[in-house]
Amino acid sequence: MSDNNSLTVAALKSSLTALLAAKYGTREANAMVRMMIEEVMGWSAVDIALRSDYVLNEATAGRLQAIAGRVYDGEPIQYVLGVASFHGLRFKVTPATLIPRPETSELVDIIADEAAGRKDLRILDCGTGSGCIAIALARALPFSRVTGIDISDDALAVARDNASALKADVSFRNADILALNDADTPLYDIIVSNPPYIAEHEREGMEANVLDYEPHSALFVPDDDPLRFYTAIGSYGLSALAPGGRLYFEINPLYADRLRKDIGGMGYRDVEIMRDMYGRKRFLTARL
Repeated sequence: MSDNNSLTVAALKSSLTALLAAKYGTREANAMVRMMIEEVMGWSAVDIALRSDYVLNEATAGRLQAIAGRVYDGEPIQYVLGVASFHGLRFKVTPATLIPRPETSELVDIIADEAAGRKDLRILDCGTGSGCIAIALARALPFSRVTGIDISDDALAVARDNASALKADVSFRNADILALNDADTPLYDIIVSNPPYIAEHEREGMEANVLDYEPHSALFVPDDDPLRFYTAIGSYGLSALAPGGRLYFEINPLYADRLRKDIGGMGYRDVEIMRDMYGRKRFLTARL
């Protein structure tokens, strides 16, 4: 690396991109270096382009190099920086929470489009993690009453911080999806979940930066019971959803058809599988 005493933004950007491109490819490396500079220096992409000759102080250059080193070693950049973008919003993330994915943002869009114009919706997000789904829905559907549940107190702390920072009115509480009690009266109009759904046998094909850093309890399910969270939520929804209420799930494409059959067998209507931006069977919607 160059001498930190005379590094310009352009020079450091070039050296860090070259470092990361060797491992991640040029396009992804460019995006990651831009994220680092934006986060550390508070600059926009336009600032980076217009102020490329700006000479960095030693501390800032060193911090950016240290971040790049951690990313090169395999740590997800979102954990290194402590933030992730989701649905046009900036979320705090920690190793206690999954990093939000673009596919999950599609699920928010599906719900927001179908519920557009409705008032006073009651929404439950099961396995809320960072709170990304619950918070994005609270902002997209004004006047809704949104609740997020998770079994991890550490994740719930992150979710509460995100709701506060993003000025979203969401209630969070600790609850085990697999131990939800039947509701005495309907509580919700929408129940949504992106629960653990990766079967244990799929580990071998996964990237090391996911396996080594993201919380396994939020990722994996046993091979002999891969739909356990969906069936638990579906069962709970029979008493907790109002008549005509809807289920929305992010799902594992491997089990899409089996899940559709199981949810339909519970008594739900209009059970539909939807594909994500990559053409995979990624979402299930159903009506009570």
